[in-house]
Amino acid sequence: MEDAYVLQLSDRKFSELYLCSCGYSKCEPLHSFGPAVRPYYLIHCVLRGKGRYCIGDTQYSLEAGQGFLIEPNVLTFYQADADKPWEYLWVGFSGTNVKEYLLDLGLNNEQLAFRNEYMTELKQAIVGMMKHATGSITSQYERQSFLYSFFAILSRNSNLPVLQEQEGENIHVKHAVEFVRNNYFSGIKVADIAKYACVDRTYLYELFRKYLKVSPQEYLTNYRMSRAAELLTLTDLTMGEIALSCGYQSAFSFGKVFKAKRGITPARYREKNRSEKREYLESHKEKLEEI
Repeated sequence: MEDAYVLQLSDRKFSELYLCSCGYSKCEPLHSFGPAVRPYYLIHCVLRGKGRYCIGDTQYSLEAGQGFLIEPNVLTFYQADADKPWEYLWVGFSGTNVKEYLLDLGLNNEQLAFRNEYMTELKQAIVGMMKHATGSITSQYERQSFLYSFFAILSRNSNLPVLQEQEGENIHVKHAVEFVRNNYFSGIKVADIAKYACVDRTYLYELFRKYLKVSPQEYLTNYRMSRAAELLTLTDLTMGEIALSCGYQSAFSFGKVFKAKRGITPARYREKNRSEKREYLESHKEKLEEI
């Protein structure tokens, strides 16, 4: 059994990072959850007591001041201690940039546990989320601000032993990705990324292959193509304007890269995507009117 306070959400105003659920639980001795899978990411922070978190053959023994990450669609099990059952708070979240944000915290599928000394502030952030439980625009922005605060607090001093040896490497990758996202439209090259990250091109290539599974050039191109796809779908900008907005000097060079990556010309992509959306809206017209 557990004494729990839970907020479950289904609205999706934000896409890069959004709240799915949050809450607080005071568990009875040996209270457990699982084995089970979750549809989104969860971070649990232990306030008092202790317990264990199991994933595959790996087990973490955790106590107050520590926490753990649950990844979506991964079978996990966790259980409160028999003598000192834990109290914990949790946040469930998803979004297009979640993996990048977790990398900022040093969390991944090889490092799922952490330590943080700001549990009181983390609890206040979650209380703030739960206080704004309505679907109003104001509440949605308030919840989002508390969610970012939660991540900011976690980033202060997460103590992750496995990644401490690689801290310098992670900082280089983080800075390189940050540079790409802030300058992709300006015609930057891999040499510029390496210079900003303060490493040579060969080492930058090794880091990207190790942590992101792509080369720096592939990451830059993929990011540009992702932005281009958004502009093709959501705006009426010309091909030349989209090319310049994504760091290409001409519509021809942009179109050549886009077709190589997506297997379709930019013009055809725009036509196809908008056509599919029109068909979807028409087919769901009655349902949408009911809503």
